[in-house]
Amino acid sequence: MSGVLAVLEQHNGQFHKSALEAVAAAQQIGGQLGVPAYAAVLGSGVEPLAQTLATYNLKRIHAVDHALLSAYTPDAYTAALRQLIEAHKPALVLFPHTYQVRDFAPRLATAMNRVLVSDVIAHRVDNGAITLVRQLFQGKINADVCFEGEPPYFASVQAGAFRADSIEAGSASVETFQPSLDAAQIRTRPLEPFRESARAVDLTAAPIIVSVGRGIKEAENIPVVQSLADALGAELAASRPICDAGWLPMERQVGSSGQTVAPKMYVAVGISGAIQHLVGMKGSKTIVAINKDREAPIFEVADYGIVGDLFEVVPALIAALKQ
Repeated sequence: MSGVLAVLEQHNGQFHKSALEAVAAAQQIGGQLGVPAYAAVLGSGVEPLAQTLATYNLKRIHAVDHALLSAYTPDAYTAALRQLIEAHKPALVLFPHTYQVRDFAPRLATAMNRVLVSDVIAHRVDNGAITLVRQLFQGKINADVCFEGEPPYFASVQAGAFRADSIEAGSASVETFQPSLDAAQIRTRPLEPFRESARAVDLTAAPIIVSVGRGIKEAENIPVVQSLADALGAELAASRPICDAGWLPMERQVGSSGQTVAPKMYVAVGISGAIQHLVGMKGSKTIVAINKDREAPIFEVADYGIVGDLFEVVPALIAALKQ
């Protein structure tokens, strides 16, 4: 393989929160394959942003710069990246698995007569060949996927599958790449970006999360777990049944229909571990589970497990933390 290219998403001069995870993935996979890692940033006037990556262990950073890339359109991104890939011939192209990537990456792969392996959670390298792992049926099945045919190969990595804090330091040069684009190629006209109502909390930025499930029994008991969160300096989150019942706001839900998080520590209190919840938190660096059912699925992914009544365990933990 000639190299692994990470394509980094940016908005208004700021990297998407998952962008650097793609860099970590490129470094890890490239290192195991014995090939260099590269990065690419698309936009207009993006060289200063590309320079912020110069302290990472990358062979080169491509600042893909053109006025028609100032606002995202699938046509412009597809055309620009195709030209970059054909010029530099990376063997594997990685993307963070974002809404934007889901919009244009399948089109790019198809335009180059390739397929996109999406939402990759893990990988392994055997005899110089890479196998990617992705989940099916909301995480019930893990599927191994291998590439056939000639590169380039395309894949997107799930948030939290690779950690941005594992990026290797080093030095990299920035090279501006100016694709040949024409306004006639752009069939869509971007409008004002849709703005969600501001969230009171962004769980994806929390280093520690304490999450509560149905084991809490009733809304009046939520303060028990809130006290643990306060003692740890953590954000309070919940599984879907808690939010559906209105005991906590929906913005605090973790899972396939809520937020996907990857904190340094995730404490699951009274959460059984339904697959829909595991999908949203399995990328956590350390998982602590408290549940009175020793057969609860949450213990299969936990680094530390406490089998016991949360109404006894949580106060004891708080007391120990205060000491």
